[in-house]
Amino acid sequence: MSFQEKTISSEVKYKGKILNLRVDTVKSVNGESKREIVEHSGGAVVLPLLPNENVIMIRQFRKPLERDVLEIPAGKIEHGESPEKTAFRELREETGYLAKKMTLLTKMYPSVGYSEELLYIYLATDLEPGETDFDENEDIDSYSYHIDDLYEMVMEGKIQDAKTQVAILMTVELLREGKIKLNLGVNNE
Repeated sequence: MSFQEKTISSEVKYKGKILNLRVDTVKSVNGESKREIVEHSGGAVVLPLLPNENVIMIRQFRKPLERDVLEIPAGKIEHGESPEKTAFRELREETGYLAKKMTLLTKMYPSVGYSEELLYIYLATDLEPGETDFDENEDIDSYSYHIDDLYEMVMEGKIQDAKTQVAILMTVELLREGKIKLNLGVNNE
């Protein structure tokens, strides 16, 4: 499949704080067509991993789902901010933890059919506890789960947030392969 749609015209229908909605008229295989596209600055996602292989998870109400969701810290990349800086900021704001080490695990497009949003998924290690600094109107609880328990929750369908699933599955695999070295506070020489 080598056909690429050509944009004939583009119109922003809505501009918001978090996203914009653009409607493109395109030349497709069967003539002209409309494409609704969500413009988003992207986000950073952080899996905070403690030396005992526990992960700091958060639970917050998500209006689109009308329920609480168990997930890892994440947030929108602000104008002029790097994804890594966003990851450090969101980790501190939502959990209070400060990371000495932030490692990019992967990048992913969560909804390629209608959005250009790109998520940067990080692993945070060498963590120090601190104070949370929630955004206005955020109500977040944090919990600690062992990574193996989170893996089981993903496999049983108990964790349904895609970015959290990807981060947990990647981290479990990296731990199994011995590619993650955790500072246990012990001299292993």
